[in-house]
Amino acid sequence: MLTALSIRDVVLIERLDLAFGHGLTVLTGETGAGKSILLDSLGLALGARAEAGLVRANAEQASVTACFAPPDTHPVSTVLDEHGLAGEDEIVLRRIVSRDGRSRAFVNDHPVGVGLLRRIGTMLVEVQGQHEQMTLADPAGHAALLDAFGVPPPLRAAVTRSWLVWRDAIARLEQARSAIAAAERDQEWLRHAVDELATLAPRIDEEETLAHERQRLQQSERRAEAIAAALGELTPRDRRTAGPAASLRAASRALQRLAPATQPEPVENPADPAIAALERAEEALAEAETLLTRLIADADIDPRRLEQSEERLFALRAAARKHGVAVADLPALLDTLTARLAALETGAAEIAALQQAAGQGREHYAAAAAALSAARNGASGKLRQAVARELPPLRLDKARFLAEVSDLPETGWGAGGIDQVRFLIATNPGQSPGPLARVASGGELSRLMLAMKVVLSAGSTVPTLVFDEVDAGIGGATAAAVGDRLARVAEAVQVLVVTHSPQVAARGTAHLRVAKAASRDRTATTVDDLPPAARREEIARMLAGETISDAARAAADDLLRGQKPLLV
Repeated sequence: MLTALSIRDVVLIERLDLAFGHGLTVLTGETGAGKSILLDSLGLALGARAEAGLVRANAEQASVTACFAPPDTHPVSTVLDEHGLAGEDEIVLRRIVSRDGRSRAFVNDHPVGVGLLRRIGTMLVEVQGQHEQMTLADPAGHAALLDAFGVPPPLRAAVTRSWLVWRDAIARLEQARSAIAAAERDQEWLRHAVDELATLAPRIDEEETLAHERQRLQQSERRAEAIAAALGELTPRDRRTAGPAASLRAASRALQRLAPATQPEPVENPADPAIAALERAEEALAEAETLLTRLIADADIDPRRLEQSEERLFALRAAARKHGVAVADLPALLDTLTARLAALETGAAEIAALQQAAGQGREHYAAAAAALSAARNGASGKLRQAVARELPPLRLDKARFLAEVSDLPETGWGAGGIDQVRFLIATNPGQSPGPLARVASGGELSRLMLAMKVVLSAGSTVPTLVFDEVDAGIGGATAAAVGDRLARVAEAVQVLVVTHSPQVAARGTAHLRVAKAASRDRTATTVDDLPPAARREEIARMLAGETISDAARAAADDLLRGQKPLLV
């Protein structure tokens, strides 16, 4: 419900803070006092069109803040969650209008578009007035209202479920048909692509494995080339060239000739240390040659294997580029193309099975919708009778209300069933019933809406109703009947009513008086929450005019005590 309304610098209102409670709140005041400004301000917070003329003179901007405390299960919670606007305990709608007519909207202090603000506002407040677009006059919501009035909820739920199942079956059928049609168009290409990929036979993670193997083989080849080059330096390139080993032996022999050939006793050769070093070098050279030869023998050198790895890797990458996928996705692509090709062979059986499922889905939906339709037809008569009982006391005794349930063409079927539900009215004898908004006059439409709200308010998801001068042009017993019915509606939802009728004002659980005060340099609208004594005086004023007599006060007391005509 609406818990608070704060208005700043709107037309004649400089600063106003109002609190609202459950039940029926009445707003009274003399003509021109500013009651319409209050409704315009509330409408601004609910997403109504902003105009620069709403900004108070000498102010730079106007602002209105409306606070709501809806039930936890209210549908507005879903909308707030979808847009990340959920609050803790309340919903705060705020609108700011600048002097140039531009406006900004906020929900729970988050900036939003006016469209979203309006969507949320219509879920929280419904305004019924002679100049407002009444939601009850919109045929789009009539089926839901009729269902809430007299149709068991499981019937509507069964229709919704069967509709979703049927639509899902149709979607799967259409998807299969589209896939088969696409496969038939691409059949030749599919066969070629599947044969090509099947021959290639890509494996998961094969690219990474081949890349690592290629790198290893390339490194082995480079190592073998380095070893062969080193070994080549130790081995004569041809017979005419002496290798390092032969050179060492030749040097050793030359040094050995330094020793005297004939001596009575052995004489030490001065070159012996050099000769020994040469012998050790020759041995080391032989050992190095042996080690290098062994490394060559042990090296994993297979040029053909490297070539095969590279060819395989390049073939995989070429196939991936051709099909516009990563190499790692080639196995999955092969599976997909194979399945599409196989669908050409199994497609007829699959289509037949899906057609059967769709047919069964339609049968189940049609049966559930027929049960819902029968319930709606029964409820429409009860609703007609219930509304008809409310019309005579509201000076609509000649009016006829009808809840029409008609069949929709199959193209119009949906989650809500196969029916078109329309609320129709004829206000005069002999007149054919027609749409509410076209047939009834402003006052008649307002009272008709009140009668329907009495009957349908229990099924409404909108927690706050605002009635703007629903009692215009009536008085006496009719006004008392209007007040009684407003009070009855207020037992189910919060109701705010702008009224000039003392009979209506007396039924309020709270009474706000709107007044206009003028000083030398400015005029301002004020709102007072009336205590019992002041409320008595206000109702007496509404009865008697400017001069309040004791008789008017006594009549006001009678109204406040609840003396009213019996309901018809």
